[in-house]
Amino acid sequence: TGSAFLNEPGIYNDAQVAAWKKVTDAVHAKDGKIVLQIWHGGRACVAANNNGAEPIAPSAIACTHTVLGEFNPSGEKVPYELPRALKADELAGIVELFVTAAKNAIAAGFDGVEIHGANGYLLDEFTRASANKREDGYGGSIEARAKFPLEVATAVAEAIGADRTGYRISPLNSFQDMADPEPLAVTAHIASKLSALNIAFLHVMRADMFQQQTGDVLKVARENFPGVIVANMGYDLEQSTAALADKQLDAVAFGTKFLANPDLVERFRTGAELNEMRPQFFYTTDRVEGYNDYAPLDNKA
Repeated sequence: TGSAFLNEPGIYNDAQVAAWKKVTDAVHAKDGKIVLQIWHGGRACVAANNNGAEPIAPSAIACTHTVLGEFNPSGEKVPYELPRALKADELAGIVELFVTAAKNAIAAGFDGVEIHGANGYLLDEFTRASANKREDGYGGSIEARAKFPLEVATAVAEAIGADRTGYRISPLNSFQDMADPEPLAVTAHIASKLSALNIAFLHVMRADMFQQQTGDVLKVARENFPGVIVANMGYDLEQSTAALADKQLDAVAFGTKFLANPDLVERFRTGAELNEMRPQFFYTTDRVEGYNDYAPLDNKA
């Protein structure tokens, strides 16, 4: 009942575990590593995608933008539904759902999981003040707002090993109506607590998609998380090379560039031009156009 997108893949039943095993086996056959991002959509969920289950959130505050037609079974743009505020005694059950997903991921052959605590989905909703107006032990101060997401991280790390657990944050991103008056303080607190767990990596979205909030969250993350830091959002080859050389971070994650360039690594290695992205097809469900029809380099089979 935590699906925000139409036709998104899952890891909650045996058939899905078996299907993913084919993928992980193929990756490992090429000496690759593969990590599964696990999440709960929170108030960004659509009831029609979740057997009619109403969306849940830290507080009963709806997203103000509309559901994209690609995310809705009817294909229509509709307002997001008002979510139901979770009761405190329901949170342990959601922690267990994350634990089950993580265990299933390992059973499916994944090398680890990345807990999605970013971009206005359930864990991020708890973390940031715009979506969390709770008056119990899970709302108010930064420490209280971060309590539930950190409970998830702790439980997952205990279940599958901290060395196979990563966590993603987006302290600045205003997507899904997210905002917080103290993004740097939020970053510092979460990073330090995750460091104490000794997790495998912290993945930081370095900026705001809509440029409404600013701040050097990577610097704060590095000051509070001495382990492996992965960063993303808008990096090109030159920027990422410089950031790695300056030890601002340990790895760069590419999203949309990889969608348009399945041979991105080879293009970076050879200095080849990148394919032009077609964002209008990023969430396509019924066509190959913009999904797997991007041209590879001429010298690749």
